[in-house]
Amino acid sequence: MRIVIAVVLGLALVAGCTNTPPPPVVGTVIPSAAPVKADEVVVGVDSVVGGYNPHVLADQSTVTTALSTMLLPSVFRPAPDGTPELDRTVMVSAAVTKSEPYTVTYRIRTDAAWSDASPVAAEDFVYLRERMRDEPGTLDSAGYRLISDIKNEEGGKVVQVTFAQPYPGWRSLFDSLLPAHILKDAPGGWDQALESGFPATAGPFSIKTMDMSRGDIVLERNERYWAKPAVVGSVILRRTDPPGLVEALRTGHDSLVVARMDQAGVSQLTALGSKVTVQAARRPTVLTILLRPTGPDLADERVRQALVKMLDRDALLKAGTGGGAAADAKADSLTLAPSQPGYAPTGPPGHDSLAAQQTLTQAGYSLVGSVWTREGRPLSVTLGTPADKEPYLSVAKEVERQLTAGGVQVKLVTPPAHQLLKPGSDATILVVPQPVGPDPAATLASTFSCPAAKSPNSSVVPPANLLGFCDRTLQPTIDAALTGSKSLSGAITILEPQLLSQSVAVPVFQLADSVAVRSELSVEQPTAPLNAPFATAATWQRNPK
Repeated sequence: MRIVIAVVLGLALVAGCTNTPPPPVVGTVIPSAAPVKADEVVVGVDSVVGGYNPHVLADQSTVTTALSTMLLPSVFRPAPDGTPELDRTVMVSAAVTKSEPYTVTYRIRTDAAWSDASPVAAEDFVYLRERMRDEPGTLDSAGYRLISDIKNEEGGKVVQVTFAQPYPGWRSLFDSLLPAHILKDAPGGWDQALESGFPATAGPFSIKTMDMSRGDIVLERNERYWAKPAVVGSVILRRTDPPGLVEALRTGHDSLVVARMDQAGVSQLTALGSKVTVQAARRPTVLTILLRPTGPDLADERVRQALVKMLDRDALLKAGTGGGAAADAKADSLTLAPSQPGYAPTGPPGHDSLAAQQTLTQAGYSLVGSVWTREGRPLSVTLGTPADKEPYLSVAKEVERQLTAGGVQVKLVTPPAHQLLKPGSDATILVVPQPVGPDPAATLASTFSCPAAKSPNSSVVPPANLLGFCDRTLQPTIDAALTGSKSLSGAITILEPQLLSQSVAVPVFQLADSVAVRSELSVEQPTAPLNAPFATAATWQRNPK
């Protein structure tokens, strides 16, 4: 049973170095009645809410990254420097074996199997490719749409993947494979595949319990795992509020905290002293504002340009980060995130209220009272962000405040993420996550490409991008970057100025967690790119105190 203790005391943070332990943290402390076992690691997190499909934009979160990393098999995983590295616990090899047609051959370990003893096999590759190709709201689907055929050999343990065009970013595909033998005929299919749990796993850990009411997810060492077993017997992800996270770390109940903290929270973690190491870990997500070029107002490029000029991104950054771990991760590129190699600022333009007014006037609007109006109709937008998801809601409220102050009527809506983050929702402006993946060209193509042509072998019409945006004049350059006939840097030089001028997307900042580790826990590469610190969970080890 958990006991909730409300502490109403002031906290004095003392600057400078001291050997004196910091005072207890003020706030709501939620300790566990049971002592921590020697072979378990309790990880404090700020949310355990589902769903958990790592391939769906609506499900992106720290806990989704954690679970997919520890429970699902991948062909490649990010190396410490962020480059794709073959996961030899799953794969024997993966290589380009033919240039015409462009073919990659994957050889899966014969002992790699799901928790129900079914083999990890070619059907898992086929299932993921079909869903990524056909379903709306997926992450970085452009590479999967280049696949023309998948064949299997040797009982499904050898997979031949043929591409319609060369694809140098092929190493970004087939991460977090899903159990096709369960999901392909399951009720609810893709949309409910990992809504509240995992039907089967194939990693160093398996799920013991998922208790959303208590905020606990308990993983245990996977006894069916074919590779080197995890060092610790169990990993517990436990949801607690920020003061409770700090207190649990101070007392040693939690060995690790991975959470979104504001400046005060980071200061409290740092005040724990030498027993705790605190670092920032960039997440594979950039908070982005999308302006859909649709409707009587936003279909006009000048209106979108004016709205972008009304936005004070520094204020949005402050609202979304609270001065915490992501405060220095302002994003100034539509293609690369601040943590990615080659990142360089390209825009967008800064806050300029006067320029916004001039642009709206040129577009035929006039300020009537405090609202911009054209032909007797006020300038109005529907601003959408996922329900109960931070930091998106906080940023959306600040966007609402800024646009309203600028003379725009704003209706803020917060539907469930799965409803909002698909093409066709009612929102004309979105505050949403945008993925940071190992192949930036695929991210670029997935975000801004025109809809693909329907395959003659499929009855499914390929979904449009979330923006509903299509500029045929840009498509050849987008395609060239994806297939490698033009360098990514060369494509960015051409594309980003044009995309920024059309004002369809405004990056704000790359999300980041505060990662705090107690000294008795050994964690390799706690801030490595994209999936830190969970990529090394199988090697975590509690040292004697």
